Amino acid sequence: MSRTKRAAATPAAAAPAPAPTHSPRFLDVDALIADQRVRIAVVCGAGGVGKTTSAAALALRAAEAGRKVVVLTIDPARRLAQSLGVDELDNTPRPVRGLDVANGGSLDAMMLDMKRTFDEVVLAHSTPETAGSILENPFYVALSSQFAGTQEYMAMEKLGQLHAEAVETGSWDLIVVDTPPARSALDFLDAPEHLSSLLDGRFLKVLLAGARGPFRLVSVGFNLVAGALNKILGGRLLTDLQTFIAAFEAIFGGFRQRANQTFQLLASPQTTFLVVATPQRDALREAAYFVDRLSEESMPLAGVVVNRVNRGTLDVSAERSLALAEDLDPDTFSVEIAALRQHADLVRVIENEQLLLERFAARRTSVALTLVTALPGDVTDVGSLRRVGALLATED
Repeated sequence: MSRTKRAAATPAAAAPAPAPTHSPRFLDVDALIADQRVRIAVVCGAGGVGKTTSAAALALRAAEAGRKVVVLTIDPARRLAQSLGVDELDNTPRPVRGLDVANGGSLDAMMLDMKRTFDEVVLAHSTPETAGSILENPFYVALSSQFAGTQEYMAMEKLGQLHAEAVETGSWDLIVVDTPPARSALDFLDAPEHLSSLLDGRFLKVLLAGARGPFRLVSVGFNLVAGALNKILGGRLLTDLQTFIAAFEAIFGGFRQRANQTFQLLASPQTTFLVVATPQRDALREAAYFVDRLSEESMPLAGVVVNRVNRGTLDVSAERSLALAEDLDPDTFSVEIAALRQHADLVRVIENEQLLLERFAARRTSVALTLVTALPGDVTDVGSLRRVGALLATED
């Protein structure tokens, strides 16, 4: 399907589809890869649109072009490990084998371990005594494993760690981040704000003041709260909560500062965002949300990757194909009739995809697109990832 001429054949006896009003700019993935100023590529999108595959294919293509790449998935599904041929992914970057390294590139892959990352923060930014009291505290165990938003906080922390290591050691010159599916993929943009709200909350301040006991009036107020909580929660649970907050206060402050620094890094020219979609109405609506949200946050958007685009000739309309099928004898031409009907179905799918893409492009004229042809099978190994990478970079 040409980006310069997308008009489908007009069906007979039907109103013509609106003529395209905008030909979108091509998203030049190879130029993005070649730009040494780009150190972080964040791949985001709704669930089921091939986001993880796109991230892995981008990382592989960049590595084979000579970049030293690490790809970090925040998606708990293990599709990235499977497609890269790695038995297991965890919080430690692991090398991917089977690459063409003639250009001097490399590729490591890892999956965010939320609990382990949180533990590493505690160990790195506290004394051994304080770390021990925090790691064993039941409130910390719950916070680091299940608390809403912890995954996004730790994603910010791990990205900051990887960037710092890349700057210090030169291990990587490109970090590709594969975000969780659905709109929560952009929740990490809110991590500093949510963390600040948690730290500045009145209830937390009262508990912390009670743990310190520096002022009589505050302590009296805390004792009233504590008395009520003791009846509900029990004395031991409240003591654990006080101990946790008192020990964790300094680490929270440092984490908030680092999260804000990572947020600034995401908004810098070192970072680019790619939004992934498919040529369906709901997926493009989600892509529009991502594009608009990134624009509101002044985040650098490279463009939109549209996966699973159907291709085929539109020389014969769907109506003409069905008419030809009706004229054939089903007893003699059953195969031909089935082929004509299949062609008619494909033409209608292609025409609908073209119309949706034209509308999307017309409403967001500054957004670059690349269209990736639908493959006949699943992407399960490095070879098929390499093929997706080639399609990502192809202008047609």
